[in-house]
Amino acid sequence: MIHFFDQTPETLRAWCEKRGMPGFAAGQVMDWVYTKRVYDPAGMTNLSKSQRTLLTEQMRFFDGRGLAHQVATDGTQKILLGWGEADQTPPRETECVMIPTEQRKTACISSQVGCPVGCRFCASGLGGLDGNLRPGQIVEQAYRLGLMPEVGRITNIVFMGMGEPLANYTAVTQAIRTLNADWGLGIGARRITVSTVGLPAAIRKLIDFEIPVTLALSLHAPNDEIRRELIPWAEYATIEEILDACDAYFQKTGREITLEYLLLRGVNDRVEHARELAQVAKRLRANINLIRYNEVRGLPYDRPTTEDVHLFQRTLRERGINAHLRASRGRDIAAACGQLRHERRAELRVSAPGKG
Repeated sequence: MIHFFDQTPETLRAWCEKRGMPGFAAGQVMDWVYTKRVYDPAGMTNLSKSQRTLLTEQMRFFDGRGLAHQVATDGTQKILLGWGEADQTPPRETECVMIPTEQRKTACISSQVGCPVGCRFCASGLGGLDGNLRPGQIVEQAYRLGLMPEVGRITNIVFMGMGEPLANYTAVTQAIRTLNADWGLGIGARRITVSTVGLPAAIRKLIDFEIPVTLALSLHAPNDEIRRELIPWAEYATIEEILDACDAYFQKTGREITLEYLLLRGVNDRVEHARELAQVAKRLRANINLIRYNEVRGLPYDRPTTEDVHLFQRTLRERGINAHLRASRGRDIAAACGQLRHERRAELRVSAPGKG
């Protein structure tokens, strides 16, 4: 049984013809799912009854099981999805989030089950990596978020959920092709952002990818010393090496790099850190997104004060840096990466003492 969202028009056409369906039926199915947002074959009324039965029996339209759905007071929605067998241990679970504004409906999606990077402040990597998601499972997240009440068409995609996207390069780039394609979700390259902790070789590989997506670097520190304390994978590449790769990406694509900087109270949010970060940012054509930390139960980091955040931003701007403060979204539903999965697992451990 194949997964619909793993298919391209060519592979789906071949699948249909192999089973005695006309090749043009593939286009009809694509239209039902992506344009009409109908994913139940029973509702695909321009297909014959036998064709609808064949699709029902031999094609999966959703791989993931919805385990939890939360809606925040600001309209942010979060889904916890389970992949594989329900009784699998450890459970394969990922999160995806829909973040609405007046102009955008942004899908924040995962690329891996868990995360291999293990950033000290992040819930995604607690428990390590449980595996990669397939291209269709990545696309499915964005599609499902678009089906949420009062959402409608997804306008933007950010690979800022669980996992390191460039560590699952082949699946992520194949998913981007579907997200971008006219026959798929039709989301423009400028509206797709890949966020990476900084893998220079993979960034240079992305330079030759035919869809010039926006690249975001999860920097989170103004120098290598602090970065190594926060991000274990920082041992493998210096900030200078990562910036060289990012600059090469900008030179080839013309796409300005976004530096993501998570502010942790007393760790990287001091004025001296802002001054140092300004010098880093001047190294390439970039803007900075400042993000206030969402606390994770069990981790030893605190949210910075409003006064310190504004002083940090002002210090950057005084030095000519284009620094934006990202609005905190979904704090009342634990919308930060991996929080819902982390809290659900904690609750399961409490309800089943002696297990796990």
